[in-house]
Amino acid sequence: MLSPRSPHPALRRRAALVTGVFTAVIALLLTTPSAAGAAPSDENPAGAGNRPAIGSIEPGQAFMGAGTLIHEGEDPTADAPVPLDTTGVQGIDVSHWQGSINWTSVRNAGIQFAWMKATEGTNFKDSRFNTNYPAAHAAGVIRGAYHFARPDVSSGAVQANYFASNGGAWSRDNLTLPGVLDIEHNPYGAQCYGLSTTQMRNWINDFHATYKSRTTRDIVIYTTASWWNTCTGNWTGMSAKAPLWVAHWTTGSPTIPAGFPTWTAWQYTATGRVSGISGDVDRNKFNGSRDRLLALANNTP
Repeated sequence: MLSPRSPHPALRRRAALVTGVFTAVIALLLTTPSAAGAAPSDENPAGAGNRPAIGSIEPGQAFMGAGTLIHEGEDPTADAPVPLDTTGVQGIDVSHWQGSINWTSVRNAGIQFAWMKATEGTNFKDSRFNTNYPAAHAAGVIRGAYHFARPDVSSGAVQANYFASNGGAWSRDNLTLPGVLDIEHNPYGAQCYGLSTTQMRNWINDFHATYKSRTTRDIVIYTTASWWNTCTGNWTGMSAKAPLWVAHWTTGSPTIPAGFPTWTAWQYTATGRVSGISGDVDRNKFNGSRDRLLALANNTP
């Protein structure tokens, strides 16, 4: 899996941009009295397609891979000399950090599926979800929603209900994927959210059971091998229940968490580029044909 490393060029570019924006904001505050009392916005403070500097993320602003960036280091594929595997059925995942997205351009660029952030914990809804979700559908992108897990703030059942009620529902319309539980390194504190391996297993089980009772679908689990193996204790209990979406930024094949026989989706880079999106975006690959992707969407054999 990923290992800590010195700041990568992609990270330095983002950090430089954040520094420049911060300087500009300070100048604006000094010259514009009315701005001094303005509340911070949920929208991307660093501009479309640019994520926050590592260590500066605040609750509600997490995105897929946020914890991995903090705990495991920058994406080594950013300037990889070996071409990434962009063959097969390609997808992306997005949040408000990507800003405004032209979904028609995304689909025309060959992207067939997309999962987008809907919720985090029990109090945060992504500010771009209500725009992204129907727009992707209208453009013919097979879409789905994801929930950024916060096992430290409430039970799995409470968060599954919050997710299902705020974008994570499912319908058999040939373009909607089951919801995703994004369970990864804690970007706000202790890697395993202060839970023991038994407590973490119970939390995930509760989330899965509650989501299935609300939607009839098994949740898709997004995670890394290092987080799963550490924080669930190499748990094999979800392998027969939940499809795996593995995050492993590499030019080779992904490392699979304990207990899962294979991956259904693979997030292979956090610094991809796609027409219709300004800046970096996570890129993913589906393990199978488009027909199998539609079978996952429609819950058919």
